[in-house]
Amino acid sequence: MSWEDNVRKVVPYTPGEQPKIKNIIKLNTNENPYPPAPEVEEVLKNLTVDDFRKYPDPTCDELVTAVADFYKVDKENVFVGVGSDDVLAMAFLTFFNSKDPEKKVLFPDITYSFYDVWADLFRIPFEQVSLKEDFTINPEDYYKENAGVVIANPNAPTGVLLPLEQIEEIVKRNPDVVVIVDEAYVDFGGESALPLIDKYENLLVVQTFSKSRSMAGMRIGYAFGSKKIIKYLLDAKFSFNSYTMNMPTLSLGAAAIRDRAYFEECREKVIATRERIKPLLSELGFTFGDSKTNFIFAKHEKMHGKDIFAYLRQNGIIVRRFDLPRIDEYLRISIGTDEEMDRLISVLKEFL
Repeated sequence: MSWEDNVRKVVPYTPGEQPKIKNIIKLNTNENPYPPAPEVEEVLKNLTVDDFRKYPDPTCDELVTAVADFYKVDKENVFVGVGSDDVLAMAFLTFFNSKDPEKKVLFPDITYSFYDVWADLFRIPFEQVSLKEDFTINPEDYYKENAGVVIANPNAPTGVLLPLEQIEEIVKRNPDVVVIVDEAYVDFGGESALPLIDKYENLLVVQTFSKSRSMAGMRIGYAFGSKKIIKYLLDAKFSFNSYTMNMPTLSLGAAAIRDRAYFEECREKVIATRERIKPLLSELGFTFGDSKTNFIFAKHEKMHGKDIFAYLRQNGIIVRRFDLPRIDEYLRISIGTDEEMDRLISVLKEFL
């Protein structure tokens, strides 16, 4: 018997590369190419080292209030955490606790690859439901007995959006479990399930500051749900770590979300660049779905994604490639600035 026999062993999530190379065009982790709202910099200038002496507000009231005001919901309908990863992990821990080992949490086989890691870490039985050939979800696959449902919408890495009426049907068909809708990319073309939280007590809608609000480096995520479901999340959080979010993050996050005009401006710029690039990629022989995110998930009709990935990297451009069944030929290309995307097209033309 060894102490290692008692170690909880998991295969960890592999995050996108954060390269140390200078002058790289980084299109691999879906970060926003534009800076956060101007008020963020102003708040940052006014912070002093003395602000760090005391513990942050465990209720995160400044940030929770700002989120609630922006989305016009009650503060009791909002939960915040250290990135949407923290929010989702806490939700897995809190809600996926079925007493029936035969019931499993359901999520797609091609989706955000942290879901199966959390399920494994927390010893949650799960089933990965196959997407259809075109990478769309068949809602009926989620009507069977289960211990919970997780849907990324729009999905990652595919970029495919499930219509809101189909999301609602999945929630409606699963009244006895929690349904999580992960909306990390919803601001780039999706319709949020947020309005449904007043109708379905078992729905949790998760979003993030990392994409549309240009705050990936600050790690801010948030969730909406009924007051009961948020209370359960808070109880779990305060039993785990009362001070998960630091004081600068709370103030900077509140500043970021207050500027609605800047948020709309940046979001529209990303969408416009995405739509401009789509036909250019098509002309080069790439095929892809109708992305509603800040990335395009594409494969070439003749060249393997592995070879394209390597050539782009040699020429100072990093995209994301998943060496996984069904999607190993695809590249996930984050939407950068117009200049960055034009350079991408230029290098692809050279290679092809």
